[in-house]
Amino acid sequence: MTQAKPPPRGPGPDGSRMGPTRISTLVVAGLAAAAVAWLLISSLYYSGIPRLPWLPVVTLAGLAVLEAYAAINTRGRIERKPGRDPVNPLMVARFVVLAKASALAAAIFAGFYAGLTGWLFVETTRAALDDRPAAGGGLLASLALVGAALWLERSCRVPERPDDEREQDPRESRPGQR
Repeated sequence: MTQAKPPPRGPGPDGSRMGPTRISTLVVAGLAAAAVAWLLISSLYYSGIPRLPWLPVVTLAGLAVLEAYAAINTRGRIERKPGRDPVNPLMVARFVVLAKASALAAAIFAGFYAGLTGWLFVETTRAALDDRPAAGGGLLASLALVGAALWLERSCRVPERPDDEREQDPRESRPGQR
């Protein structure tokens, strides 16, 4: 009779373990979005496009503020600061997923706004001049959301405990057993 093997700890052979968001992933997504934005805007007739709206800029900035607040609050609750409720582990997991998704989406928005802003500064028409503030604001708001999302993701990490506070692993107390 064979015994069932315990599930492996750590990353599996397929690399399915979720880790921190890589800056390189965000940079590649942003550069790809900037290239697509530049190609789309330069191939379309720009004067036929309506003025850039400010609503996406306000939305991105609002999300950045909310995620920054969640980062501050979550870090305080994880560190068990006085006057803070204990943290719900499921809520922290949801915050991590939110942070990873919004960091990638914000990087794509930042790339798109960067490509658009670059093209608007090359173009000398009156319409391009009028759209520069909204495009620049969108770029700044997107970068703020990337920063807030990475901060929230980092705030959800469990802090390291000093060696004297660590509990001994039960497997370490029984030598010879696996």
